[in-house]
Amino acid sequence: MTAQKDKTVSTSANDGLTHFDATGQAHMVDVGNKDETHRIAIASGVIRMKPETLAIITSGTAKKGDVLGIARIAAIMAAKRTSDLIPLCHPLALTRVTVDFAVDEAKSSVSCTAQVETFGKTGVEMEALTSVQIGLLTIYDMCKAVDRGMVMTEIRVKEKHGGKSGSWGA
Repeated sequence: MTAQKDKTVSTSANDGLTHFDATGQAHMVDVGNKDETHRIAIASGVIRMKPETLAIITSGTAKKGDVLGIARIAAIMAAKRTSDLIPLCHPLALTRVTVDFAVDEAKSSVSCTAQVETFGKTGVEMEALTSVQIGLLTIYDMCKAVDRGMVMTEIRVKEKHGGKSGSWGA
């Protein structure tokens, strides 16, 4: 039997990382004492593709159906299931999820923007990011038969509002 290593981690190693305790162990952040406020997060991302692929999406001739309509439903569902996918996220009662797609023919791309809202004790940035990622992944899934080289990029939180830290924007 080998001796167990000392797992004590200095608190300076965890400065700013709220999902670790003083010993470096992962834990779910205690939000019990936080105030409930209206919280909003907006995230976005882009999927780039061949012009022919974009033409299939915009013409509505994809064999699997309405690509952007199905991607919107998938993105909304993903926001609602974020705590099932990201281990330390709190399950949240979302009050609003909107997902918008914008086609850019010049760049042969589709951008996705998700806005997620709740009235609660913790923010919804992860829900907005998950929504965008799954929306873009759904586009990829529905079009991969004609374009396996699509690239998802620029996934980021654009702004957040609510909570003790107030508003933030990129």
